Amino acid sequence: MASWYQKAVLRGDLHIIGSEETKGVKQRSAAKRRSNESKCHYPLPHPYVVYLGAHSFGPDVSSIDYNRVTESHYEFLGSFLGSSDKAKDAIFYSYTRHINGFAATLEDEEAAQIAKHPKVVSLFLNKARKLHTTRSWDFLGLENNGVIHASSIWKKARFGEDTIIGNLDTGVWPESKSFSDEGMGPVPSKWKGICQNNVDAAFNCNRKLIGARYFNKGYAAVAGPLNSSFDSPRDTEGHGSHTLSTAGGNFVAGANVFGFGNGTAKGGSPKARVAAYKVCWPPVGGNECFDADILAGFDMAIHDGVDVLSVSLGGDPTPHFNDSVSIGSFHAVKHGIVVVCSAGNSGPADATVSNISPWQITVGASTMDRQFSSYVNLGNKMRFKGESLSATGLPNMFFPLISSVDAKAANASAGDAQLCKAGALDFKKVKGKILVCLRGDNARVDKGQQAALAGAVGMVLANNEVSGNEIIADPHVLPASHITYTDGVAVFHYINSTGSPMAYITRPKSQLGTKPAPFMAAFSSKGPSTITPEILKPDITAPGVSVIAAYTEAQGPTNQDFDKRRVLFNSVSGTSMSCPHVSGIVGLLKTLHPDWSPAAIRSAIMTTARKRDNILEPITNASYYEATPFSYGAGHVQPNRAMDPGLVYDLTVKDYLGFLCALGYNETQIKLFSEGSFTCPKPISLTNFNYPSITVPKLNGTVTVSRTVKNVGSPGTYKVRILKPAGISIFVKPESLKFEKIGEERTFKLTLKAKKANAAKDYVFGELTWSDGKHYVRSPIVVKAL
Repeated sequence: MASWYQKAVLRGDLHIIGSEETKGVKQRSAAKRRSNESKCHYPLPHPYVVYLGAHSFGPDVSSIDYNRVTESHYEFLGSFLGSSDKAKDAIFYSYTRHINGFAATLEDEEAAQIAKHPKVVSLFLNKARKLHTTRSWDFLGLENNGVIHASSIWKKARFGEDTIIGNLDTGVWPESKSFSDEGMGPVPSKWKGICQNNVDAAFNCNRKLIGARYFNKGYAAVAGPLNSSFDSPRDTEGHGSHTLSTAGGNFVAGANVFGFGNGTAKGGSPKARVAAYKVCWPPVGGNECFDADILAGFDMAIHDGVDVLSVSLGGDPTPHFNDSVSIGSFHAVKHGIVVVCSAGNSGPADATVSNISPWQITVGASTMDRQFSSYVNLGNKMRFKGESLSATGLPNMFFPLISSVDAKAANASAGDAQLCKAGALDFKKVKGKILVCLRGDNARVDKGQQAALAGAVGMVLANNEVSGNEIIADPHVLPASHITYTDGVAVFHYINSTGSPMAYITRPKSQLGTKPAPFMAAFSSKGPSTITPEILKPDITAPGVSVIAAYTEAQGPTNQDFDKRRVLFNSVSGTSMSCPHVSGIVGLLKTLHPDWSPAAIRSAIMTTARKRDNILEPITNASYYEATPFSYGAGHVQPNRAMDPGLVYDLTVKDYLGFLCALGYNETQIKLFSEGSFTCPKPISLTNFNYPSITVPKLNGTVTVSRTVKNVGSPGTYKVRILKPAGISIFVKPESLKFEKIGEERTFKLTLKAKKANAAKDYVFGELTWSDGKHYVRSPIVVKAL
């Protein structure tokens, strides 16, 4: 009988997320562990991560020091299991570089005892997490129709020259031209990484792709023994190549998907160096990446010397130090590394955002002003604009049109037929017709495959109500067009009111300058944070719909077994795609401002963001209703403005430790990962945490919030402007701040009061802006009155 853990993995309830030094560490089996005892008397062991905090090595650390750490882990675990030998069998990762801890297979009772030890910061299951272009940089203002102006951050920041961007993902396809080292100089001397190709000899790094590692022991602890094909950082899925090239890919002319979107592909920091850390593998129970591997990837990336880490994966939000991405990010930020994470693809429901720690930059997804337009023309002369990347087209003639419900197979449910699921369609009813399928449940491209298998000549994919106006260009295997919910309702009405409905689908065409753009993607996860609602998440939004970037040649563009086509570049959507856009922008800011802290960089990105689209209206959601900061954070990223924000809201490691005090961590626990003594500040207030956004989730009467801004621009006097949330009065003191030099700091206070007559009973939104006439330093204000 399956354990609760196995069931949870199969349900997908558990969240996703080695190195040469741990190559020989064995996976433990329950049989070896209990060789003299009957298995039936004991529950199955489960893989756990035991987090012990940080290491405090001196400057001359060596492999001897790392080995001592591993031995200390054996001794520590051995004190619970009875011997160091049993501990050696149990441990499959020993985190020795910056993160202190290990991953081991343990019985639940043993785990419970270990969790009580004072040296243990946290202990958690090796949970599973999910993986969350040619036009986008033009849309973001870095170029204009291929012309890069002198004012562009690309020019100012030398295209991110020699910044090192690491990517925790599915690996990389090293042969892609996006990772060519043509024109690159020597590898930066600070780099300590390796190209882990001891098994896959055909995998080669170069002066662009300067490092690659893989981590699969946490995956193996759930999936079972792995063959040698898993011992490679090669990307056989496509996700990692796409995200890494979006962040730091080289200039590649002529990039396209089946001829669509033709242009020059490039990353946000096209002259950066890149490194791949493969922590995600073929899905187990719908999840690809596991905590133990993610933590190992972070530990080595910090050791190797990356400047930026792009992390397009995540799971349900969990407490900060029970979350491998949060723990790894914390240690990275301690070492000056900026960590950029995807917000998740669980929208449009509220309170779905993941990667919610304040030391991370969390990115939502929105559209850009490019569409791959394909029109659905009906027999009643109605015409609907959809999107597609179908490589094949229909002749310019009408075909019979049928709803998938009307094409239901005899033994199938109407619900499965409506969604065009496998085995739910009747070949005799579908053959030679255009089939209309409803979006939802199974993959969009799989619906097209089922339509093709049933004999359809084409497919109209209609949105469900939740998806609204969010339409996505997919490389369907047959002529197809994806249309909005409203247009889908009209198509279904036509079918149901017409004796012989007819239609045809036009071939896709690339269309630029579409309006409105951006609007929020329906899939983009939303706030408020369920763990710390005082911190607004996501922080920012960026292009994440129909993004074209490098891909693997091991899979077809749909990632379905039936797809034998191969592409060099692919169009993919998700917060996984918006995240590396911001990672690339961070690379530019690191090159331009190497002395800025990760918090200063996040502040610059947030306070210079915009809240309006390209028709100067407020950014909307996929149903064209006005979006809120719970969708876009501070707004849509503006790279050129971020390089000169004027003022920043800075944070240090001590500020983050104070944040943890406010969450209830005591000084003894904090000492384990602070590498020194730390006294919790008193009084403790999460609302006074110096974040670039201001969130008061439980306003009871009046509260005063304090913030400190640092000047990173020219001298000047900044005056405040407040856009008050409905039902809330706000007063700011002082109303002006004078700065005479760079690095100077000024503190101000906001007093928020709920007006009794019309106090907000739900979240309401406003903003605070400091301006000297040149810079506009804007912070969202989010309030909920009790």
